[in-house]
Amino acid sequence: MANDARDPGTVTAVRGGVVDVRFPASPPALHTRLEAADGTVHLEVLAHLGGGDVRCLASTEVGRLPRGAPVTDTGGPLRVPVGPGLLGRVVDLDGAPADGGPPVDAAAYRPAVGPSLALPDRTTATEVLETGVKAIDLLAPLERGGKAGLFGGAGVGKTVLITELIHAMAARHGGVSLFCGIGERSREAEALVRDVEEAGVADDAVLVFAQMAEPPGARFRVGHTAATIAEWFRDDAARDVLLLVDNVYRFVQAGAEVAGSMGRASSRMGYQPTLASDLAAFEERIGSREGAAITSVQAVYVPADDFSDPAVQHVFAHLSTSLVLSRDRAAQGLYPAIDPLRSTSSLLHARHVGARHARIAREVRRTLATYQDLEDVIAMLGFEELSREDRTTVTRARRLERYLTQPFRVTEAFTGREGVSVPLADVLDDCEAILAGEADDRPERALYMVGRWRDGDDGKGTDGEATGGPASNAPASDGRATGAAPAGRSGAP
Repeated sequence: MANDARDPGTVTAVRGGVVDVRFPASPPALHTRLEAADGTVHLEVLAHLGGGDVRCLASTEVGRLPRGAPVTDTGGPLRVPVGPGLLGRVVDLDGAPADGGPPVDAAAYRPAVGPSLALPDRTTATEVLETGVKAIDLLAPLERGGKAGLFGGAGVGKTVLITELIHAMAARHGGVSLFCGIGERSREAEALVRDVEEAGVADDAVLVFAQMAEPPGARFRVGHTAATIAEWFRDDAARDVLLLVDNVYRFVQAGAEVAGSMGRASSRMGYQPTLASDLAAFEERIGSREGAAITSVQAVYVPADDFSDPAVQHVFAHLSTSLVLSRDRAAQGLYPAIDPLRSTSSLLHARHVGARHARIAREVRRTLATYQDLEDVIAMLGFEELSREDRTTVTRARRLERYLTQPFRVTEAFTGREGVSVPLADVLDDCEAILAGEADDRPERALYMVGRWRDGDDGKGTDGEATGGPASNAPASDGRATGAAPAGRSGAP
């Protein structure tokens, strides 16, 4: 039975973000929300210790919570507001405004921690979610109702790509974008909010944050708050939802902190013994039902670039697509800096995307991989020393690299280039034509930062100068000339 204010519990111990509470009568159920210090300290029951004692996880600071302080049982779990009133808002773990605005106009309140979608309610059809981003739709298509991992460090365009995906969801699918910031730095959170507002996509987005300075309990549970909000839009509003999570590795770190404070013995490499179930409890709430779906793109930090790390391996088990952002490509101005050879998708098979798409993607990858293998030879001996076949491959690979760049709508104010969204059918036609040699006589910069390559100009701006893009004799990331034409020749690859 639930306790009330007339029968409060008492704090018996405080250890970091974990608080032990003793109730004189029967203890509250697991996941029950408790309050202390006049409602300013929020606790969640995570374990029964016996004899009326419970161990709780704090989602707020407990530094001033003394032993012996009274604790009130609210009689239910953490509930968060859901409904269309959340659109355009920035909220915290509890669904309370974090943007300085009025309280959220909630259609209802639902438990933050809930079960995944029942098996009979799930759809089993595999469907591609088009984004309008050429490199993604061609080489690493997203699964509607699936999970994609976004691997990339600072400064490679991760936030820009995330913001463009928010725009794509609203423009192409009429869906809702929900950003969940787990352990975000204050500076990062403020910058993202500003970017979303300046891009004009805030009205179709919800931003939920538990920042780096907040207790591990908040960072451990904020993903579930975001999932609950996303479930309402999917189930009640029948709208597709794009759930962006940054960073899922910080969710794992928060779980490890919680497990250590709870007194659980650590497992492999110091991670919590419940790592697999903690991740699954969150990840399995993402999925499709008839008429609507939650699709997730999750930033994943890889410790020391070790993809065998247990946390990374457990995240991989839930992903259908991996998008790798390359710092080398970003340094060359090839945006979005998606690595075409390291990015993969389980959907890139003829039975999912069709035989033509699978064939073209495979040929694009083969051409780019061959060019990568020849870069050192070109640097040492020169382009003219290659065989005719290799010179043709390099010529087409460099044009494919530039064609896979794309101006985004969210960067129009900074680049002066009008953003474009390219249908997959057009991308396939263009890449097929480039592979067939139809673009061999076009300058490389005519394919740089355009939508369809036939729509590109001759690479000259109104002032007659090149409008940008890596020149044919631009140095590679290691400083060596890549594909440079000999002096006096104009036929660079």
